[in-house]
Amino acid sequence: MELLTQVRWSPYAVGIGIGILSWLSFLISRKPLACSTSFAKTSGMIERLFSRKKVDLKPYYRKIGLAVDWQWMLVSGIIIGSLISALLSDDFRWQWVPLSWEAAFGGNPLLRVVVALVGGGCIGFGARWADGCTSGHGISGALQLAVSSWISAICFFIGGILTAHIVFTFIG
Repeated sequence: MELLTQVRWSPYAVGIGIGILSWLSFLISRKPLACSTSFAKTSGMIERLFSRKKVDLKPYYRKIGLAVDWQWMLVSGIIIGSLISALLSDDFRWQWVPLSWEAAFGGNPLLRVVVALVGGGCIGFGARWADGCTSGHGISGALQLAVSSWISAICFFIGGILTAHIVFTFIG
């Protein structure tokens, strides 16, 4: 049980866990692990509250189906599991600005929120444009040896390295 109270888990243990979860996902549901479509579904479900007819006419929403499904529950489980892990490891803290951000960019919470929202929007747009996120391409697609997923995963790493370099060289 000591594993559950650690702040940082071994990447090997986490990798094995993700591999087992991927295997079980294919075995039980015949579907790969993926997350990004659930965010598009959520936005469609929220939009539907205000304009049902307009949403029902959009081809993309008809294609992905606007319902709480296994993938949506997976994302919910990631959020709940992260909270439980932070609580068990006594690492949970309410903070608008993480210490690493504050050291590099200052303690302005508005700047942190704006950058997080812009970054999240860019990641969401990119995931939909690539027709999958890091879990869809980098884990499930790579496990299936899909060339498009390997190219996407390589581009994720290149993009992350370049972005970190730009942020910490020119901004921080």
